[in-house]
This record gives sequence, C-alpha cells and structure tokens, in this order.
Amino acid sequence: MANLLRITDLSTTELEQMVHLAESIKADLKSGGTNTSLSGKTLGMIFQKPSTRTRLSFEVGMAQMGGRALYIRDEEIGLGVRESIADVARVVSRYVDCIMIRAKKHNDIEDLAKHATVPVINGLSDQAHPCQALADVLTIREQCTSKAPKVVFVGDGNNVFVSLANACIMLGYDVVLAAPKGYQIEVPGAAFIENPQEAVKDADIIYTDVWTSMGQEDERDARLAAFHGYQVNESLMALAKPTAKFLHCLPAHRGEEVSNGVMEGAQSVVFDQAENRMHAQKAVLARLIGGI
Repeated sequence: MANLLRITDLSTTELEQMVHLAESIKADLKSGGTNTSLSGKTLGMIFQKPSTRTRLSFEVGMAQMGGRALYIRDEEIGLGVRESIADVARVVSRYVDCIMIRAKKHNDIEDLAKHATVPVINGLSDQAHPCQALADVLTIREQCTSKAPKVVFVGDGNNVFVSLANACIMLGYDVVLAAPKGYQIEVPGAAFIENPQEAVKDADIIYTDVWTSMGQEDERDARLAAFHGYQVNESLMALAKPTAKFLHCLPAHRGEEVSNGVMEGAQSVVFDQAENRMHAQKAVLARLIGGI
C-alpha cells in the first residue's frame, strides 16, 4: 500500500490486517505500553476543510508513537492557486515522511499523490473518507458479536457512506442505505430501501451523518425537506435489534438527522467511534511509514 486514497485501495486481506493492527495498537496503549514506531517521522497535514477529529486524531496519534505532525492551512500554500498541486506535492515531500490532506475535491488528492514522493493519506474528500471507514469497522468489531452484522446507513448517500459500505462489504457485512430518491448512491453489494422503518429491521448498526455537509449550505432547506422522516430517533432505534448500536461520524446536528435522546442513549457509541479514529489512523501510519 503506497497511499490510502480510498478504502478500496486495500485488499480484503489488507483491510483485515489493518483493523487487527489498530486493535493491537489500541490495546497496547490502554495497557500502558509504548509504541515508538513513528519516532523521527513527520506527518504534514494539509487542511482545505477544518476538522476537530481529523486534526486531533492524527496529531495526537503521531505524538503518542514518537513522531510529530505539522498543521498546514490551505491559506498558507494556496493549493492549485498560489502554487500548482504538482509543485506543492514535490516540495512538501522533501520535508515530511507522509502527507495527510483533507480536501474539497478528490481529484486534487489524486493529483497530489501522483506527484508526491512520500505516501499520501486521504483525510476526507467529496468522494471518500477511508480513515473514517477504518474507525467505523473497528468500532463495529468491538460492539457487535455477529460476524456478519447488518449495517444500515440512514440519510444521504455521501462520501462517508461510500467508504463505510465498501469496507463493510469487503468484510462480509450486510449493508443497507435508507435514503430518499435523489440522495441514494450505488455501491456494489449494498441494498437500497427508501423506507427507513423497513430498512432498520433486524439492524445491528444504525449509522447516520449530517444532512447538509460543508459546502452544501445553499441546499440546506431542500435537504431538510427531502430528509423529513429520516431522523434516527428513539422510535426508529426501537425497530432494530435490542442490541443495536448507533454510530455517527460527527459533528452531529442534534434535532435534525439524530435526536438528542439517541445521541445520549445507551445504544450510542459515537464517542468510542470518535476515539477509534486515532487508533485506526495510527495503524495506517505504522503500515505506511512505521515499518510495521
């Protein structure tokens, strides 16, 4: 694995190994162990979009494993505007051991990876969110006893869903998207059911994301109308298995895609899921530049 731009850059075997490595790294940290496999390594982090979890998880993860991370705002480099993407890739590669980029356009990440001479990690794009998907499957592994859980994503068929669905399908999970017409997206192996009440029956995992993501603010009113009836609330959770868990990649718009009761309820594991971003990304970094 030279880069991680999409979850499908991994084979099923590599995905299994990555999740297992994340489990091992997490367990070692919880037991007081010290992993210094990234000692002397530097991660350059380019942010075109802000993020709480992406920055903190990568930055703290690098520090815990003996490395360091540099936060680079887009205003400082003007990716593709002040300086070409190819030139930025070649310059930054001379300073760091790995580049993580959170970008507006997936094509820009692919262009950066094409010209970089160090590994590139997609921290989010309009098409994919592989780091989130790794944290998601790590969380599902921890929370579900079923080896083939039913995972239902309620809401927009967006970048988060695409990466989640691909990862789950690779691992043999059942995946269902519950979304209104015009907001579904086809992922081979995933099922589509328009009615959310029907979709969540026998679900082990119910997952949602915001209905209006960054850059879609002009669509807010139309999206709120389209997703009326798709809120993950107590009545919807009651239709799933009693042991079902609720996931959300955060940040959440409480009162829109999810009720406050579900977010704070006993079935919610969203903060375990958020923590797992760090453990999953440490596994990616260890594999890409840590020699593991």
